[in-house]
Amino acid sequence: MGITVDEIYETASMVLYHNLDIRTTTLGINLKDCIDSDFTKFRQKVYDKIYYNAKRLVEEAKKLESKYGIPIINKRISVTPISLIMESHCEKQNFLQMALTLDKAARDAGIDFIGGFGALVQKGMTKSDKMLIETLPDVLSETDRICSFLNVGTNIAGMNIDAVNLLGGMLKETAKKSKNAIGCAKFVVLVNAPEDNPFMAGAFHGIGEADLALNVGISGPGVVRRVVEKNKECDFTQLSEVIKRTVFKITRSGELIGRELAKNLNVSFGIVDISLASTTANGDSVARIIEQFGIERIGTHGSTLAIALLMDAVKKGGAMASGNVGGLSGTFIPVSEDRGMIEAVQKGALSLDKLESLTSVCSVGLDMFAIPGDTTEETINAIIADELAIGIINNKTTAVRVIPVPDKKAGQSVDYGGLLGEAPIMKVNKYSAKDFMKRGGRFPAPVTSMRN
Repeated sequence: MGITVDEIYETASMVLYHNLDIRTTTLGINLKDCIDSDFTKFRQKVYDKIYYNAKRLVEEAKKLESKYGIPIINKRISVTPISLIMESHCEKQNFLQMALTLDKAARDAGIDFIGGFGALVQKGMTKSDKMLIETLPDVLSETDRICSFLNVGTNIAGMNIDAVNLLGGMLKETAKKSKNAIGCAKFVVLVNAPEDNPFMAGAFHGIGEADLALNVGISGPGVVRRVVEKNKECDFTQLSEVIKRTVFKITRSGELIGRELAKNLNVSFGIVDISLASTTANGDSVARIIEQFGIERIGTHGSTLAIALLMDAVKKGGAMASGNVGGLSGTFIPVSEDRGMIEAVQKGALSLDKLESLTSVCSVGLDMFAIPGDTTEETINAIIADELAIGIINNKTTAVRVIPVPDKKAGQSVDYGGLLGEAPIMKVNKYSAKDFMKRGGRFPAPVTSMRN
C-alpha cells in the first residue's frame, strides 16, 4: 500500500506539534551461541556480539531519523534470558560480572537500555533462576542500563507463587541499595510475557525468535489526544472510529521505519508494538486522552469504560495498518511517567485499588507506581499477585513495576526526572495477606488452558 503526499504532510504535523515519535527500536540478540566453559571468553563473546550489533543499530537509526524526520527516541537491545545461558556458571559473582559486561557493551555502543537480565519461571525455578533473583539487588543498583524481568505465570502453567514470594524482599533490598529506589524501576514481573516486546523493562529476546530481530515500539498519545479534542460531539462508536483512523496512520509510520531499518541492518523484521506510551512531555499523556473523553480526572467513575474504549480502538487501528502488530500493543498507564496520572493521584482521584481495576482492560499493568518504604514484603508480594491474577484469568499480559521508596510515606513524592518522571507515594491497604501468601505453591491454570 503506497503512502500519499497528504499522509506525509499529516505525519509531519504530528511530529512537529503532537509529539509523534518512534518510542523505541529494539534489536533482539541471541546469546546462546556465545556460551563457553571459560567464563572470561564467554563474557568477551557476549560483549563483542552486543557491541557490534548495537553500534550498527544506533548508526542506522540516526540515518533514518535524518531521512524521514521522525524522531527515534530510544535505541535498545534485548537479549536471551540470562538465566538460560548462565547455568554452567551459576555463582553470584558471575551473574554480577555478566551484568557489568552487558552494561558496558550497551554504554560503549550508545544504547539506552539493555533488557533480558531475567528468567522464565512460570512452573518452577532452576538453580540459575534462583541465583539470578538473589543477585538482582546488586545488579540493579550497580548498573545503569540493565533492565530485568521475571515471567512467573502463563495461562497454560498458572502462576508460580513461590517465585512471587521472593520478590518483595528482593525489591526492598534493591530499594535500599539504589538512590531513591530507582533500581526497582528497572525490574518488572509479568505473566504471559510476549517474546517480542520492544518496551523496557520487560523486553527479552525469546527462544523462538531469529538470531537477530528488530522490533519497533511506536507512541503518539499526544496525537490521539488532539483528534479526540477536535471531536467533542462524537458518540462512542464515532469516537472509536476517529481513534482507529489515527492509530492506523501512526502504525504505518512505525511499520515504514521498522522495515527499512531491519533491511539496512540485514536482520529479521519482527513486530510493531502499537502501545500508547506516555512521557512527561506536555500533552503526551494517556490520562489527558481520557480527560478529553469527558472524564474530569482519570480514576473517577467511568474511567474503566473510557480505557476499554481507547484500548479497543487502538488495537483495531493497529491491526488494520500492519500484519506485524505484536508485543504488548495497547495502552500503558504508568503513574510516574504520565503528568495526568501524577495529578490524579495527588488530587485523590486515583487510588491504587482503582489503578488495579483499570489494568483489567488495558496493557500492561501496574506500572511505575511508588509505595511507602515500610510496606512489608508480604504486602508487596500480594500486590504483585493480585495484578498478575488478572492476566492469568483474563488471558492477557499483565505486569507490575512497583517502587517501595525508603523513608517515604503516602502523600509524599520522589522526583526521578527525565523519562521516569515523578512518583507520588500511593497509599497501601494496612491489612495483611501474609498467612495467605505463605501457602506458596502454584496458582492453578484456569480452565481456558485446556483449549488446545
